[in-house]
Formats: sequence, structure tokens, C-alpha cells
Amino acid sequence: MDVDRQLASQVDRPLLVLFHGLEGSSQSHYAQAFADWAVIHDVHFAVPHFRGCSGELNHAPRANHSGDHQEIDWLLQNLAEQHRASGGKGLVATGISLGGNALMRWAAERGDSAAHSADAVASICSPLDLMQSGQAIGQGFNRQVYTRMFLRTMKRKALAKLAQYPGLFDRQALLAARDLYEFDNVFTAPLHGFESTEDYWTRASAKPLMSEIRIPALAVNALNDPFIPASSLPQKADISAMVTLWQPAHGGHVGFPEGSWPGHVCGLPERVGRWLLTAAGLSLKKTEKSDG
Repeated sequence: MDVDRQLASQVDRPLLVLFHGLEGSSQSHYAQAFADWAVIHDVHFAVPHFRGCSGELNHAPRANHSGDHQEIDWLLQNLAEQHRASGGKGLVATGISLGGNALMRWAAERGDSAAHSADAVASICSPLDLMQSGQAIGQGFNRQVYTRMFLRTMKRKALAKLAQYPGLFDRQALLAARDLYEFDNVFTAPLHGFESTEDYWTRASAKPLMSEIRIPALAVNALNDPFIPASSLPQKADISAMVTLWQPAHGGHVGFPEGSWPGHVCGLPERVGRWLLTAAGLSLKKTEKSDG
């Protein structure tokens, strides 16, 4: 597991863990924006990479998927233990898109025990209902632009995995896949114990379990997100009293630009980061921003 880290100036500061989105990494624009926020507020920062997303192929006959709460659990347990052992105080986590669904699924699956690893969590622009979001990204403009962009790198990684483990899946069926539904049916679902895409998208979704979350949690979703239909978003009846929903009219998919043209994306980390530390009872600390 590859984890990129950025240290605060003092060991006893909180740790913010960010789980990236589909085909993301520590180089994604949102990870860089959160890293900048962490410097300003003197917070330790870590970006674990889901398997195969750091530029290095993982060794196991599996990859990553949208509901991978077991991976989240292993990572948070280890990061929390390391943080406490070094004198750190407090850990909060946020997940972007795919990473946010997996993080919310983890919080729901662990219930009260989630507090042993994290003090508060947040999902940002996450497909908490994978079925509706999967259908949306496979239609119209999304299918012509974003689906093709994702499949270009996902197929390359899948073929590298097939070279590691010949016979792992049907190569021709993978090459013929024209959307995420077909790709998941050939690759993601069977490699991770699901019977089909429908089984995967249904069982891996966080929304049906969000009433089980027992630590402070924030779910951020813009109503104009092109990947996530507003009708699929959780409502008050779907969540526990520990969950806060923030569903602004605008923001797109992990955008939320602010300021005059061309704008900036610093507002989202500031709001989410501040919410996480406040909900966890941890202190904010403003520092002078470095030139780096």
C-alpha cells in the first residue's frame, strides 16, 4: 500500500486522511487543495492510494472497488495506531467520489467501533447510490467523454493484472466493454466477490446503511453533479442523527469553484476541513502559508 504523507510542524497535531476517487491519486487537484489546507492549519496529511493507483501495480489478484470498506478499515486502523504512537492527537478522514462511498460504507459497517480509528468522516461528491450513479455516467455526454476517459486507464491496468495472473478474466470481453457497467461485469465484480455489476452496485452502496453511522459524518453532494442524480442523494430518513447532509445547488463533481475567473478550489477544503476538526472536537490552527 502506497501512502503519501505531509507532516505538520508539531507531532501532536491532528491527522487528515484523504481517500481519492476513481483513477485519482495524491496528484489529483482535490488532493493538492487539501494538502494546501493542511499546511495552512498545520495538520498532518496522508493520501493512501487504492491498489494500482499510485503508479505501481499491486501484487494481489484484485484491484479496488467503490465499496471496499475492508481496505478502508485496514488503512485507518494502521494510520491511527501510527499517529497515536508518534504523539499525534485526533484523526479525521474524507473521501472523494468513489473513496467517499467506501469511507461512508466503512463508518456504517463499523458502527460504534469506528470511533477507535476516526473521530469524524466526510464524503465529497460520492455516488452513495451506485446503481443510479452508474447509470448516469453511462448516458449521453458522460458516456461520450468521462466514460471513455476512465476506461482508457482502467483497461490498461486490468490488462496488466491479467499479465500477472493469466486466465483471471476474459480478455476479449474486457476489450469489448464500452461503459463502466460492462467493465465492472467482466473485471471489478468477479474479482471482488460479487456475482455481477448489479450485485456489486447494490451491495457496495453506502446509502442503504447510513442510518448505522455512529461517528460524526458529513455528506457533501452538489445538486448539479453530472455523475450523481439529485434524486439518488440520501435524505433525512436515510441517515442517522450523526450524519449531516450538505447539498448545495451548485458545485458540480468535486468542483465548487470560488472567486473571480478562473477561480480557485480552496473553499471546499476549508469548509470540509473545518467541519471535520470542529465535529471531532479538535483545534484549528492558522499558520503562515509557505511559498512551497
